[in-house]
Amino acid sequence: MAEDTGPRPIREPSTADAVIPLVALVVLIGGSLVLFVLDALEGPTQVALVLCAMIAALVALKNGHPWSEVQASGQRALSSITSAMFILLAVGALIGTWNMSGTIPTLVYYGLQVLSPGWYYAACTLICGLIALSIGSSWTTAGTIGVGLVGIAIMLDVSPAITAGAVISGAYLGDKLPPLSETTVLTAQLVKVDVYEHIKRQAWTSVPAFAIGFVLFLLLGLTGGPGPGAAGETAIDLKALGDIYWITPLNLLPLVLLVFLSVRKAPASLALMASALFAGFLGIFTQPAVVRAFAGEGGLIGGIKAVWEAMATGFTKNSGIADVDSLLSRGGMDSMLLTLWLIIGAVTFGTLLEEFGLINRLIEPLIRAAKGTGRLFLAVFATAFGLNIVAGDQYIALVLPARIYRAEFAKRGLAPTNLSRLTADSGTVTSPLVPWNSCGAFMAAVLGVSTIAYLPFCFFNILSPLLSVTYGFTGFKVEKVGAA
Repeated sequence: MAEDTGPRPIREPSTADAVIPLVALVVLIGGSLVLFVLDALEGPTQVALVLCAMIAALVALKNGHPWSEVQASGQRALSSITSAMFILLAVGALIGTWNMSGTIPTLVYYGLQVLSPGWYYAACTLICGLIALSIGSSWTTAGTIGVGLVGIAIMLDVSPAITAGAVISGAYLGDKLPPLSETTVLTAQLVKVDVYEHIKRQAWTSVPAFAIGFVLFLLLGLTGGPGPGAAGETAIDLKALGDIYWITPLNLLPLVLLVFLSVRKAPASLALMASALFAGFLGIFTQPAVVRAFAGEGGLIGGIKAVWEAMATGFTKNSGIADVDSLLSRGGMDSMLLTLWLIIGAVTFGTLLEEFGLINRLIEPLIRAAKGTGRLFLAVFATAFGLNIVAGDQYIALVLPARIYRAEFAKRGLAPTNLSRLTADSGTVTSPLVPWNSCGAFMAAVLGVSTIAYLPFCFFNILSPLLSVTYGFTGFKVEKVGAA
């Protein structure tokens, strides 16, 4: 009988081990984009990410880790995105019932009469910035007000891509500054600084980045303008919305409920679902003709069926006007399933890379090469943004740099507030710029604009890390330990 040699020894990953999954990611994601172009996110990219996760698992097995560890790592990856999954499903349900009940059409109807194409993009980023600051959630802001603003853009004949960039720029201001934001609190806790001290330092990059972005959006609006015949098309769209729905401020009650629950710090998924249900049942009384036509029958049973179906598969309307139909025929939990598939693949891949030491293997040379403060700041940015690309999750992009670089900042006499600001600028706000990142996938799904299309116009998300790294090279607002 052969002697039992016991479990295989665990080997440290080599540089090649760390590089192989990244090469696979580049080849497979690049291949999906080349072969399928705009349809890549309809399945091919998801398959690529699952294959990359399998390659990372094979590397872990090669290094002596048992399959049970790989399986447990995958389970932890899925548990880490449970909250995001329920938020996505709730947003899908909310868009469906908000369209059926007239909440989104009412926002669009009033917005078309108030907002001018000349300053529309600037108004979008300001509106979303103020709402996000009050509720502390970029996802909730984009998934509610953002949806309406993109709908208005289509009817005003201005760019939905620029509008989406403006929405995201404003929404992510609220993910960085208010103490209501979970990423703001998490970043401060990771670096072990007071949350309000962290917010003060954040303002040094967030405020100028937002101000510059606001000016750029204003210039784009003033120089772009609507297309020919936009005024006539807008009048037609307004009439169509007025003919289909009873337009009344009562339709905005679901939005009021959502804001109230968000300010009261209710869990985002519960607040969104409560608003979705409230909107659906409100619509039974305020929009009986719309609900009856959608369900195919009237009465209470028809109303319940309509609410149920709008939450499950979305609301649909065939008015004969393309812009109106594209606005109204959206939503449903099933519309988020491709996005969930994308997030599951990306986060599982990233978690395997993190837990089996492959990411640390790549980051160590960056720290050694960062001789000056500017290079150290650049290394933190490269790590955080790289993790948003590789790991597909903003929380990994926040947690790892904060954990890895904290000792190095202390060793160089740099105040931890520098690191907290830098990780938020580099990890939080760059997450929606990556198509397969959970944030990028979410924004593209709810706004109906591809990540690649809106990316160049996310001025706040681009300028924040740029300013933060520039401060490192110039020494501006770089605090030393013990400095006042």
